Amino acid sequence: MTTLLEVRDIHASYGHAQALFGVSFEVKAGEVVTLLGRNGMGRSTTIKCLFGLLPVTQGEIIFCDQVASALPSYSIARLGLGLVPEGRQVFPNLTVEENLVATARAASRHGGTSEWTLKRVYDFFPRLQERSGNLGGHLSGGEQQMLAIGRALMTNPRLLGKRPANTVLTWA
Repeated sequence: MTTLLEVRDIHASYGHAQALFGVSFEVKAGEVVTLLGRNGMGRSTTIKCLFGLLPVTQGEIIFCDQVASALPSYSIARLGLGLVPEGRQVFPNLTVEENLVATARAASRHGGTSEWTLKRVYDFFPRLQERSGNLGGHLSGGEQQMLAIGRALMTNPRLLGKRPANTVLTWA
């Protein structure tokens, strides 16, 4: 199995307070990996580091054979790393369909074999198709979560991370 993500001995801090102390793991294509631990154990901090939202002070993050530790978040996203944000963060004044197409990208940019299209997301979440004309802010919490996942899938990531559950999903 191909290794998509390798995290090697990463450390991170919030100001002078060190939050990560040598976190290491890898994620292979087709795997589901979950970071477990109590509050304050570094799960969210690790996810922030993976996505370039918090700088790594030591160690390396390698995604698709490219060192991603020092890349800005938009470059990491272009490599094929997708995020379902904590708190859903849907665009409340856009319709469901507008939310989904706002961040859509073609799968071919990273050699993906199965493209996430609007139709495929609607097939996966039929409720979103039923509510396609509704504003994101008018959806229930569960519908907003489906929308946040669907929006992340529309970026056609090779690896998808989810907060706060901190699960990393991959596919070939």
